[in-house]
Amino acid sequence: MEPIILASSSPRRQEILKLLNIPFQVHPSQIEEAYPSDIDTSKVALHVAANKVKAVISSLPAGQEVQWILGADTTIVLDGKIYGKPGSAEEASDFMRKFQGRTHQAITGLVLYNGACHKSTERCSITEVTFSPMSDQEIDWYVSTGEWHGVAGGYRIQGLASCFIREIKGSESGVMGLPIFELYDILKEQNYSLLE
Repeated sequence: MEPIILASSSPRRQEILKLLNIPFQVHPSQIEEAYPSDIDTSKVALHVAANKVKAVISSLPAGQEVQWILGADTTIVLDGKIYGKPGSAEEASDFMRKFQGRTHQAITGLVLYNGACHKSTERCSITEVTFSPMSDQEIDWYVSTGEWHGVAGGYRIQGLASCFIREIKGSESGVMGLPIFELYDILKEQNYSLLE
């Protein structure tokens, strides 16, 4: 299999690629994860993922052939508002207070660029995540673990947050940042075979 450039430094995305035995190189895009104010919240993750791919393409040396670049982005949406990466423990606590006892969406956009034909393929995974009601003590404990650092919505589904997640409708790997079914689907569409 040919190596894929992963336009992300996310350890979770790297773990999933390793699980699938896909060779990859990490080349994080150095972009601000910005988006137009009038864009539909369901399209933000795809928009940012596409920008990550474009940024990596433009950062490579002129004339360098690129076979594959994978961009991914995850947004957490509740009541039409996007919850990004908390900047402080106080903000992480605020996020948990809003999520507890409610259902929100974790949306991951994937963009795979095929350098051989200069074509990108997109997929989107939307998962509903329901938190159980949480006490102030439980929220304070979770935030004190530091697990909220550097992750959309301020929680990691594969970590201690799973103590409070009552139900998931959709893709757990999508909430982690790289939905396996959608990834396999776009690889297959681009004739990148895992069956070797």
